[in-house]
Amino acid sequence: MPPRVADVTADTFRELTRERRWLAENDDDILRTQIGVAQIAAPTGAEQQRARWVADYLRRIGLGASIDDAGNVVARAAGAYAGEPVVVCAHLDTVFPEHTNLAIERDGSRLVGPGICDNGRGLATMLVLARVIQQCSAAFARAVEFVATTGEEGAGDLRGAKFYFARNAPPFAVIALDGAGDDRIVNTALGSRRFRIAYRGPGGHSWAAFGTPNPVHAAARAATRLAGLKLRGARRSALTVSRMGGGLSINAIPEEAWLEVDARSTDDATLEQLEREIHAVAAESVRNENDQRAIGTAPGTHSVMRIGHRPCGQTTSDSALVVAAMEATRLVGRFPILATASTDANAAIAAGAPAIAIGGGGQGGDAHSTREWFDNTSSTAGVERALTIVATMARIAAD
Repeated sequence: MPPRVADVTADTFRELTRERRWLAENDDDILRTQIGVAQIAAPTGAEQQRARWVADYLRRIGLGASIDDAGNVVARAAGAYAGEPVVVCAHLDTVFPEHTNLAIERDGSRLVGPGICDNGRGLATMLVLARVIQQCSAAFARAVEFVATTGEEGAGDLRGAKFYFARNAPPFAVIALDGAGDDRIVNTALGSRRFRIAYRGPGGHSWAAFGTPNPVHAAARAATRLAGLKLRGARRSALTVSRMGGGLSINAIPEEAWLEVDARSTDDATLEQLEREIHAVAAESVRNENDQRAIGTAPGTHSVMRIGHRPCGQTTSDSALVVAAMEATRLVGRFPILATASTDANAAIAAGAPAIAIGGGGQGGDAHSTREWFDNTSSTAGVERALTIVATMARIAAD
């Protein structure tokens, strides 16, 4: 009878005593790596400089790192192993524009600055895990591969993770390191579909051409209806009109207006229903505007374009990966909390791999703002937890 995953996790934790001690002794070095990578600009779609920095780091510690066609940095720890690998990933990109001041400042026990936590911490933890596992004394049955991904944030639409998992066989397990924390385990992937609705008309002078269909009016109708949309019987979902624009001048009827919509759910059927509702509202809004137009004026038109799709899914709580993560969380003195979020793990789950996302230790807050902060107090627990999860999954032999 094979050993229980919880027992393998406990054995792994004990056998990694030397490595865990090394992590604690090198806490300052991990923090320096975190600050260093956070100060390299990496807006979504322009992660090249940070990717080169990460690749150089991995090469210095003895791994053969390469950069793939999506800009991901990929490196595998040395050794010949059978079966599917364990993949550790962390996203390279941030939400901040290229010329954002990325200086990191101290405020008591906190480090404050854009991207210090998301995803400076995740990347620093991935890099130190690569360093430890490269020289680890534990006996592994599987390879461990490290992937620094592009396009995780916003309009990046998980581009790097989708590319990587589409071009490789599903890994044995995927652990995404994202931000800080040492207790949450994201095992449910929050899916999303994002749309750009555009309205067009002939435009004209606000007085002389009054009665011409107004694209801004149509967009406003759509936004109001979408904001009040209620889905009966659907699983938990959210719909946000997040951006609007259009028009040339206060005294001109616009030729074009647009709005962008973010729909989210943990359930594919709910996302399908939301997409149908968005299309219906978009069409109804332009019909209403056309019904009010003056005789002889050209009708307005509309289009709906899907601009983002993040798959949803779940790694069940009784899977080997989640059981190992929960046990590792307890072993470092924390209480495991299963959670829902949108991360690179979405792409892995959609590709058929068990996947979770966890923090890289410490605590953080004010993500996606210039006030973003990270507190390194007791951060070693989170790094030890991550190492224990990865090493446990790497010790489970192929059938």
